[in-house]
Amino acid sequence: MTKRLPRTLRFALKNRLTATGLSVVFLLVFVALLAPLIVPFPQDTVETHIEDRFQSPSIQHFFGTDELGRDVFSRVLCGARISLQVGVIAIGLALAIGVPLGVIAGYAGGTLDELIMRITDVFLSFPPLLLAMAVSTLLGPNLTNAMIAIAIAWWPWYTRLLHSQAISVRERDYVQAARAMGASPAKIVFRHVLPNCLTPVIVQASMDFGSIILTSAALSFLGLGAQPPIPEWGLMVSTGRTFFLTNWWIVTFPGLAIFAAVLSFNLVGDGLRELLDPKMRRKRR
Repeated sequence: MTKRLPRTLRFALKNRLTATGLSVVFLLVFVALLAPLIVPFPQDTVETHIEDRFQSPSIQHFFGTDELGRDVFSRVLCGARISLQVGVIAIGLALAIGVPLGVIAGYAGGTLDELIMRITDVFLSFPPLLLAMAVSTLLGPNLTNAMIAIAIAWWPWYTRLLHSQAISVRERDYVQAARAMGASPAKIVFRHVLPNCLTPVIVQASMDFGSIILTSAALSFLGLGAQPPIPEWGLMVSTGRTFFLTNWWIVTFPGLAIFAAVLSFNLVGDGLRELLDPKMRRKRR
């Protein structure tokens, strides 16, 4: 494993787009972890300073101030932590629901397979954003409920993906051999089927991370996600859009942060897919 790691990293960094995406992702993680220590005005995440409202970008306020006099640069940095938190928790919940259901349905087959997949099809019939909006409205508009709503909208995709992978893996020779040796179904699933189904899940999750950040921002923009004074990027765009024509910086910088985060995670996802798929590696060669 240690011998393969440098070669894997070299392969990933050969693609400039993937390298750029990784750089931005590492920067976002760094900012998210150290945001409380590096923001110039940490109190501006919640406190208001009416006397400083609508100041244009300057040396003191790199991204200017908003309608309540809060430093936009500090709030954008703090928003990175919230966006990454939403992505990690929402994807974690979606995987916790979708992966077991997909593997069980694909390996077991029969009536259980039909039951799980028909329920999955019901959820897949709704556009993810629309379903997330409906669930968030039902649970109540706040950041925690928004993460739950996004997870509910996303788990069926992982169930469908794992289902097809498990059907393919269960017919392979090593699974048949384990079954012939008397291994229990649970042991076969967790030791043989699931580990050999995870590669496409990792790729899909990396690509979904950006989409989930975008969905979270959309929910907050619509008033169904984070609530004031939380410095969430979508909420910042929503509250600042009224002043866009006269105070462009209030909306522009949170919007650029959303754009950079979504694009970088998509680039990393494409790089992972190329890295983990031998067919794509051969095409590039």
